[in-house]
Amino acid sequence: MNISSLLQYLISGLTTGSTYGLAALGFTIIFNSTGIINFAQGEFVMLGGMFSVFFMKWFGLPIAWAVLLAALATMIAGALIERLAIRPVKGASPINLVIVTIGVSIFIRGLAMLVWGKDTYALPAFSGDKPIAVLGAAMMPQSLWVLGVSLAMLAALKAFFSHTIQGKAMLACSFDRKAASLMGIGVERMVLLSFMISALIGAVGGAILAPITLTSFDVGVLLGLKGFAACILGGLGNPFGAALGGLVLGVLESLGAGYLSSAYKDAFAFILLLALLFVRPQGLFGRKSVKRV
Repeated sequence: MNISSLLQYLISGLTTGSTYGLAALGFTIIFNSTGIINFAQGEFVMLGGMFSVFFMKWFGLPIAWAVLLAALATMIAGALIERLAIRPVKGASPINLVIVTIGVSIFIRGLAMLVWGKDTYALPAFSGDKPIAVLGAAMMPQSLWVLGVSLAMLAALKAFFSHTIQGKAMLACSFDRKAASLMGIGVERMVLLSFMISALIGAVGGAILAPITLTSFDVGVLLGLKGFAACILGGLGNPFGAALGGLVLGVLESLGAGYLSSAYKDAFAFILLLALLFVRPQGLFGRKSVKRV
């Protein structure tokens, strides 16, 4: 086994796995606050990349401002989805809510196609595209941005949930919404906040990945499904397990593509998910649920 090739696959896997982890974090935050599996999460990733390209190329903004405005625009889109699509049917069954999020995903994707067309777009690398040599492997500077921003987002979420009133209120809603409401916490406001935070995380993931994998109106479908697979892999409802699940999934996908066949690269995530559901349904870092009778 060639060490430099192995290291190259690990770098590639960690880079894409970081984005899967960010998508998985978005799934987890909304699930903890609402109990909903939001299958429009992948579209937040797509919007982050497409809005960044839009603000940079059509308005001539520097890339930092373009990414910042893209994250803000996607947060607004997340808030609109919660207010217009989720809140009116909040009393519906979980399966109906899942169908609503799938419908929202299709609507956003269709709207993006009408606005931006079917072309593929790219953002320039944040700090150049000269590869960095690492023990015989080549690492693009953008990979460092992906890894660094992902770690920063994870640390920011940890601080938010541990040290802010809003974060603790969201955690309270995830444990018992009725008890949180009785304690004076605005549950609907926390649900709205969860959608906005989830949209922000997805948008950042889409913006930092666009210089590497390009972006288009339909990239959110596969990224969303792999983010969901990472979420299940790490343990549904466990934010940090979801992030680790994304890294594990990205590395295994990259190793499988490198040593087996790249033709099945996208299938590895779902094969792994099915195998895990048979062996350990609660995920690698999840806990078995216990109910009192």
